Amino acid sequence: MSGQLEVGSVVEGKVTGIKPFGAFVAIEGEKQGLVHISQVAHGFVKDINEHLTVGDEVKVKVMSIDEATGKISLSIRETVPAPEKPARPARTERPRKAEAKSQEKSQGFNTLEEKLKGWLKQSNEIQADLNKRIKK
Repeated sequence: MSGQLEVGSVVEGKVTGIKPFGAFVAIEGEKQGLVHISQVAHGFVKDINEHLTVGDEVKVKVMSIDEATGKISLSIRETVPAPEKPARPARTERPRKAEAKSQEKSQGFNTLEEKLKGWLKQSNEIQADLNKRIKK
């Protein structure tokens, strides 16, 4: 079935059909192979119709040939050089917990312990005021 077609070879083909999972490509006259959606382009392909249409002439690489079933697996992605990855932006450091606590204090945040001291003081003042009123 494979004839002159070999795994790893790059050949010209024509898109004959498109399905959500990939595209069928006619190669060497009567032979047909499948370009899986993951092999259409570098990066994620959500909708194959945004990349290919029926009748497109494409260059494909033969990935595998199943002699028993005659299925040919093809890749367009392997015929195109991978795009350069953009440089990652520099990572910003997050303040550590100890630094964050000192920042909170400087920004006016009170800890529960400080609030409790304030509540106890306020409660004692109210109680003392009530005791004075009762004695009068």
